[in-house]
Amino acid sequence: MKKLCKSIANSNAFNVIIIGLIVLAGILVGLETYDGIVASYGSIINVLDKLILAVFILEIVIKMGAHGGKPLDYFKDPWNIFDFTIVVVCLLPVQGQFVAVLRLARILRVLKLVTAVPKLQILVGALLKSIPSMFYVSILLSLLFYVYAVMATFMFKGNDPLHFGSLELSMLSLFRVVTLEDWTDIMYIQMYGSDVYSYPSPAELISFTSLEATPEAFPLFSPLFFGSFVLLGTMVFLNLFIGIIMTGMEEAKAEEETKLLEEKSDSDLNSAEGQIEQIEQQLMNLQQNLSLLKGSMYKKPR
Repeated sequence: MKKLCKSIANSNAFNVIIIGLIVLAGILVGLETYDGIVASYGSIINVLDKLILAVFILEIVIKMGAHGGKPLDYFKDPWNIFDFTIVVVCLLPVQGQFVAVLRLARILRVLKLVTAVPKLQILVGALLKSIPSMFYVSILLSLLFYVYAVMATFMFKGNDPLHFGSLELSMLSLFRVVTLEDWTDIMYIQMYGSDVYSYPSPAELISFTSLEATPEAFPLFSPLFFGSFVLLGTMVFLNLFIGIIMTGMEEAKAEEETKLLEEKSDSDLNSAEGQIEQIEQQLMNLQQNLSLLKGSMYKKPR
C-alpha cells in the first residue's frame, strides 16, 4: 500500500491532474463573481467544486499513505500543512453571514499551485528568507522618508499645502514621488511656485486645505531635493530589495539542491541495503545447500 501511494504521489500524471484541478477551482471561483453565470450554471459549478474538493482530500490521503505506518510524517513538510489547512477551511460548516468568509477561503485553493509547482516553492521560499533583511532595509527607507518629509514640510508647506501641508501629507506625497507617479509635477510646483505652475489652481489649494497658500519658488533647492530623493529612494533602495531577493533565491536553490542530494543518497543507501540483504540471503541459501550436499556425500550407504 505504501509503495502504491508513493508511486501515485510522485507520478507526473498525478501532479499534472492536481495542477489542472487547482486552475479549474480558481476559474470556478472567478465565475461565481458573475451573477448571470451563477443563476444559469450555479448547480453545475457547485457540483464541480465539491468534486474538486473531494480530489484534494484524496490527494492528502494518498500523500499520508505514502509514509506507510507513519502518516503523521506528512505534516513535517510545511507545504503539506499549508495544503491541509486550505482543505480543512473549505470543509468548515459555514452558514449565513459567514458564507463570504467561505468564498474567500475557497479562492485560497488557488495558492495550492505554489505547493504543486516546485519552482514556485523555491520562489516563495526565497521571499520568506528575504523578509528579515528586507525589514532592516525598510527601516532605513522609513528613516529616509521621515527626514525628507520633515524637510519638505518646513520648506514647501506655504507654497504647496495640498501636498506638504502636514507631515502626514508630506510622507504620502513622497511615497507618490518614489513610485515615479507624476513626481515631476510636484517638483515643478515647488520649483516655479504654486502661482505659476499649479494643479489645481491656487484657489483650489486653499479650499482643499485649512492653510492659505503663499506662492514661493525654489528654483535651486527643489531639483536637488527631489532628484536626490528619487535617486536614493528609487534607485538605491530598490536595488537593495532586488539584491536581497536574489540572495534569498540563491540560498533557496542551494537548500533545494542539498535536499535533493540527501534524498538521492537516502534512496541509494536504501537500494544498497536492499542489495546487501539479497546477497546475504543468497549466501545463507548457498551455505544451506552446501551443508546438504556435504551431508549427502558423507552419508554411509546401507
